[in-house]
Amino acid sequence: MSEMATARVLITGRVQGVGFRYFVTSTAEKFPIKGYVRNLETGSVEIEVEGEKTKVHQFVTAVRSGPRNAQVSDFQLEWKPYENKYEDFSVKF
Repeated sequence: MSEMATARVLITGRVQGVGFRYFVTSTAEKFPIKGYVRNLETGSVEIEVEGEKTKVHQFVTAVRSGPRNAQVSDFQLEWKPYENKYEDFSVKF
C-alpha cells in the first residue's frame, strides 16, 4: 500500500471572490483525494486534504497559484498524520 498523508494549506492574498474554492474543487476531482476547502473570516482560504502522499503533493502543487484572477501572497503548507477522516472532497461554509 502507498504511503498516506494529510496536508493543511492556508492561502492568503486576493483569494476570495475570484473562484478559488471552485478552482480547488475542480482540481481535487482530478486526483483521488478527500478533504475540504473553505473561506476563512480573515480573507484567507483553508484547504485540508488526505490521500496517497504523491497525489496530495501533486494536488498541493496544482493549487499553489490559484485561478487566473487570484493573487496569492502567502502559501503555508503543513503535513499532518493521516487520519482517514473524510469521505469525499467538499466546500465548507
